[in-house]
Amino acid sequence: MNGILYFSSTGNSLYISQKLRERIGGVIRYIPTYEGDGKEFEKLFLVTPIYSYGMPAHVFDLLPRLDKNVELTVIQNYGGMACGADRLMYDYALRLGLNIKSVYKMQMPENFTLTFTVPKFYLKSVLKKADGSINEISDAIERGDYAVPARRKTREEKFLKNKSNWHLIGGEFSVTKDCVRCGKCALVCPSKNIVANENGISFLDACVACLGCYHRCPQKAIVYRKRRKKDRYVNPNVDESQIGKDLI
Repeated sequence: MNGILYFSSTGNSLYISQKLRERIGGVIRYIPTYEGDGKEFEKLFLVTPIYSYGMPAHVFDLLPRLDKNVELTVIQNYGGMACGADRLMYDYALRLGLNIKSVYKMQMPENFTLTFTVPKFYLKSVLKKADGSINEISDAIERGDYAVPARRKTREEKFLKNKSNWHLIGGEFSVTKDCVRCGKCALVCPSKNIVANENGISFLDACVACLGCYHRCPQKAIVYRKRRKKDRYVNPNVDESQIGKDLI
């Protein structure tokens, strides 16, 4: 059986995972709650966004515990620039002794929009092209065409520096009077960085900069540096309630 492990805060990686499963079968597991090492699967597919020219913290922490014998394929998605993130992923997996075969990358809508707004027509354009990219990658996987990233300079040092500072982002979030204390932000946070109770909403010191709370607050009550931006993003092609869930 194939295993598809994904990390997703707004649904982009989940959508790719679902479309991939339609082609190759298998089960879909959410990385922050996955406790295995991958050896229960015949082949392992890792679907992840690109963060800061690298990968999310949960993906970075997952790779060292993966079984070194299972065949690993990675599908990365990015909204802005990839900047060698595919080669960084490949090199990191090799250093860990993993049996990595391919790293594919494709564009999906940008969701790191704390300080800028992505035009809606551009989001729709990227989404419209996404299925074609997923199909091309799925075709290559079914043919057994390996995608080994070309040797190139990566931004590993920059990535590691940014990663070490992601926890600071949590301190820049706050809630407006529109907050109804529904607790959804705490439920969707992959690092349990948010405490929601009758006394209010507290952001702790373990933020991983996924922005799941920011984009998925029903009231748009979570703000960054007190900027009252109203635009939010959740992939319209997924059932939002399934983001962060295993799909067996």
